[in-house]
Amino acid sequence: MATDLVPSQVVPPSAEATPEAPRRKRRPRPVPLWRDLLRYRWLYLLLLPGLVYFIVFKYLPMYGLTIAFKDYVPFLGYSGSEWVGLKHFQELFTGPDFGRLMFNTLLLALLTIVFVFPAPIVVALMLNELRVRVLKRSVQSLIYIPHFLSWTIVASLTYLLFSVDFGVIANWIHGLVGGQKTDYVAQADWFRPLIVMQLLWKQTGWGTIIYLAALAGVDSQLYEAARVDGAGRWRQFWHITLPAIRPTIVVMAILTSGHLMDSGFEQIWLMTTSLNRDVADVFDTFVYYIGITQGSFSYATAVGLFKGVIGVVLIFGSNLLAKRLGQRGLF
Repeated sequence: MATDLVPSQVVPPSAEATPEAPRRKRRPRPVPLWRDLLRYRWLYLLLLPGLVYFIVFKYLPMYGLTIAFKDYVPFLGYSGSEWVGLKHFQELFTGPDFGRLMFNTLLLALLTIVFVFPAPIVVALMLNELRVRVLKRSVQSLIYIPHFLSWTIVASLTYLLFSVDFGVIANWIHGLVGGQKTDYVAQADWFRPLIVMQLLWKQTGWGTIIYLAALAGVDSQLYEAARVDGAGRWRQFWHITLPAIRPTIVVMAILTSGHLMDSGFEQIWLMTTSLNRDVADVFDTFVYYIGITQGSFSYATAVGLFKGVIGVVLIFGSNLLAKRLGQRGLF
């Protein structure tokens, strides 16, 4: 009876069972570098030739840029030549040739952006619309061929076609128009159009490879759904095709911006004559003329370094602009 009067033991709320706190996960131990190299040894082995190439031919020669700040004498070497600071850069910016070189280089760069850069995109879009596979492959093979020809051959073909004496196209135009024959190769007014036509003929076909690869990754079901919704070819092109290759276009534009100051030495040099030299001189040919023919190695290196700095600034600037416009950018 007494046991019934004993109050039952009350468990305080603080003593109630509570779920156990989740244990902290231990961070995995970092894999040793030698084990990572051993595991992916074949991938690193494939990376090795490209890495050696860039180190030997791209990074080690950068030590030679120091002569841009010296009066370099080959017999004294890099370390023995006198340090002159920014002397050669001052000569470049205040010299009589800087304005002409900058104008010619930038104008060729502008023509390249306006005419040459969009050409592979347009051709790739046209090839993508071809439904006959045999015709598409044949056209691709034909437009790839000029890329493998050297600029010497391209310049020789240009002389054969547009020369005033025996040019096939020049004589044909003269037969249609009449009057006095025009020497398209030698005249300064025709230098830039010929350069642009050479670039279009040589590089357009090869440039379509990247854009055709991007177009190949577009899901065909998107086009089928668009056709079901009543979208025509133009709507499909505007809302499916262009957005699919827009990231590729942005990346290629950023990469191209870094080479705007590179007009191409071999092409310009082969097309330069005594009559068109005023419009043909660019930084690339000026470096060769000053550095090789006149032996001003320090001055020529300063010009090349100036070009390189401008290229780096253009790459970073275009990448920043792409991100501001909502694109991913290059880095």
